[in-house]
Amino acid sequence: MTKLILGLICLAGYLTAGAADPDRSQELIARGEKVTKAGGGFKFTEGPAVAPDGRVFFTDQPNDKIEVWSEDGKINTFMQSCERSNGTFFNKKGELISCADLHNRVVAITMDKKIRTLTENFNGNHLNGPNDLWIAPDGGIYFSDPYYQRDYWEPVHTEVQDTRGVYYMNRDGKVQRVISDFQQPNGLIGTPDGKILYISDIKDHKIWKYTINKDGSLSDKSFFAPEGSDGMTIDREGNVYLTNQCVSVFDPKGNNIARIQIPEQPSNICFGGKKRDILFITARTSVYTVKMKVRGY
Repeated sequence: MTKLILGLICLAGYLTAGAADPDRSQELIARGEKVTKAGGGFKFTEGPAVAPDGRVFFTDQPNDKIEVWSEDGKINTFMQSCERSNGTFFNKKGELISCADLHNRVVAITMDKKIRTLTENFNGNHLNGPNDLWIAPDGGIYFSDPYYQRDYWEPVHTEVQDTRGVYYMNRDGKVQRVISDFQQPNGLIGTPDGKILYISDIKDHKIWKYTINKDGSLSDKSFFAPEGSDGMTIDREGNVYLTNQCVSVFDPKGNNIARIQIPEQPSNICFGGKKRDILFITARTSVYTVKMKVRGY
């Protein structure tokens, strides 16, 4: 019944999204393939990031764990006590960069499980709670900083930033706020050439598109999609994948071309595997995969 309800929600969303094209899921998914449960028994999965070797690292945030999926179908625990890591992304050094909101930080995690803080403050106050991030080709980091109250925070933790913003940290560690007009920023993904950034205002149910400037600032704000998204990814055709009630795919022009049903409500997404042709989806208590015709990065 749950799967049926989610499917109806996805269909309703497709009919109201103003799509210019019919559903093209079969142009994206490999022939004969379907969404398959890759693992379960988690509390809330999030933050998938593909490692250089194709493995996918993802978080089980309430359990304060980072898990690793490999293409042979195995899932193993990478580390526990990871500062409540949420969104993650690998940098060019092979470090896992994480939005770790136990202490409201962006941190770097090495493969020998050492953690160092990259940033935790802005304008003299702690961050609200970094949530998701994307690393540009030049090594600069964009991260969203909404506010979701956590039961593991100390009572003194309050929302001290004057807005729920999006920030950019350059390679020298300098942080600037690049978005301050969202209700609740969340998922974000950039194009691999470093020219365009897509960002979700999840509370306002909108995706916005920006030009990335040389200094890391953003300009040319334009409306992209009438949906919010928790996590996001992009394929080599420039299609943007959103996670809300299902996996919703928009082409570079903003047309909703596919809605892929998942048995549980998805939270985040990336392309994994050595060929980057396996769509990996975190969804509440489980993770799912599907073999694709298109590839990611």
